[in-house]
Amino acid sequence: MHQEVIKNLESIHGALLRMNRSIQAEGTFGIMKNDRWYKRIIRRGIHSVKLEVLLVAIGHNLYKYQKKR
Repeated sequence: MHQEVIKNLESIHGALLRMNRSIQAEGTFGIMKNDRWYKRIIRRGIHSVKLEVLLVAIGHNLYKYQKKR
């Protein structure tokens, strides 16, 4: 199985997929990190981290909604 994965990665199709992935931006996460200065998660614990990311995402969506209105 490992040899098959290596063969797929070294093929032309695999090289194109890797190149495309490196070119693609992070989308919403890139916007939140660069434009909104959200660099790191401050909370500890999985529940608190989920809540913090959810609140940041809600804020991002509200900002987009306001810009469209």
